[in-house]
Amino acid sequence: MHWIQKLKLILKDPDLRNKILFILFILLLFRVGAAIPIPGVDHARLQEFFAGNQFFGLLNLFSGGTLDNLSIMMLGVAPYITGSIIMQLLTMIFPALKAMYQEEGEAGRQKFNQYSRYLTVPLAAIQGFGILTLLGRQGVLGELSLFASAFNIIIVVAGSVLLMWLGELISEKGIGNGISILIFAGIVAGIPSAVSQVFFSFDSSMIPLIAGFVAVAIVIVAGTVFITEGQRPIPISYAKRIRGMRVYGGVSTYLPIRVNQAGVIPIIFALSILLFPQMIVNFFAGSGSPLVQGISNALLIFLNTSWVYALLYFIFVFAFTYFYTAVTFDPESIATNLQKQGAFVPGIRPGPPTASFLYKIINRITLIGAIFLGLIAVLPLLMQIITGIVALTIGGTGLLIVVSVVLETIKQIDAQLVMREY
Repeated sequence: MHWIQKLKLILKDPDLRNKILFILFILLLFRVGAAIPIPGVDHARLQEFFAGNQFFGLLNLFSGGTLDNLSIMMLGVAPYITGSIIMQLLTMIFPALKAMYQEEGEAGRQKFNQYSRYLTVPLAAIQGFGILTLLGRQGVLGELSLFASAFNIIIVVAGSVLLMWLGELISEKGIGNGISILIFAGIVAGIPSAVSQVFFSFDSSMIPLIAGFVAVAIVIVAGTVFITEGQRPIPISYAKRIRGMRVYGGVSTYLPIRVNQAGVIPIIFALSILLFPQMIVNFFAGSGSPLVQGISNALLIFLNTSWVYALLYFIFVFAFTYFYTAVTFDPESIATNLQKQGAFVPGIRPGPPTASFLYKIINRITLIGAIFLGLIAVLPLLMQIITGIVALTIGGTGLLIVVSVVLETIKQIDAQLVMREY
């Protein structure tokens, strides 16, 4: 009943209704573009290539499901995400960038985001050239002239920039984070084909397996929601200050530290690290030298081994969770700001002792988040090994994105409804 009343309020409010319709229109444009392939694609070879390649399957996930048919939007928002990550990493090297992002307010963040957009274009060109060259050597693309190849690269770069613009339009004029919503739409669009694949291969002996799959899926979704929403509240008290006849401060609040402080960023980091050597090895696999070709093929077999892939992926995700949390969460800065505001953690002295306390808390809670992200990353591979059916896999990374986007969108809609009530 509560959801019905909320839906009625959304439909009655013209501004909120128009925002949702605008998002649906943008998603329709996205899916139309994702269905238009670039010239010269051999679809049979393409499906065969993706069926046996874990890395490109994950890259397809972050492109919003546009890479598996080599559409004009095949790169998706991946170059923009990569550009944003690189810019955030550069804040550790260049103090001016850090000041722009953290201290110059909204104007500084807008300038910082503009640099991320500029960086998206060369990254999209490099990524497009690398993927198209690699797929060409695998026989996925036919024999193309130099002009046709350059034209394809220009098309996919333009498609990526267009998606970046559409994502920012959703963030500006719609509800929620536009880039995340586009990735979410790509993941959801792949659900009907997965369901139909299970339906057409259905057998009465599969009933216990499917029932077990549904039960495990419910548990995993509940666990993902629990960890995504989980946080460690740190109590904060404000000292009393007397000015004239009035008393200020003396209130208590808390500082929430999320269990999954890094989101899905460590998974993107790990994917980039694992994908890069495989692309390099694939380049050398087409070498005319029998020695180089033999070494490259041996390395490819090693990298595509299921347990090796799972182990490396888990280790990288675990390590990058700590790394990215250290980049985005600065206990010393938080301790300094609390001290300036006359706030303190009860039982902890202000200044450096507070920073040490926050370091200790964030290191302990990040351990749980890192293990969770690592398990989520290798979850699809584990499900394939257990069930033996490719269609019956719970995409861990995709599940994390879907849960995060749904929860964030619901919160923003609730906030909009509360604001209109007041």
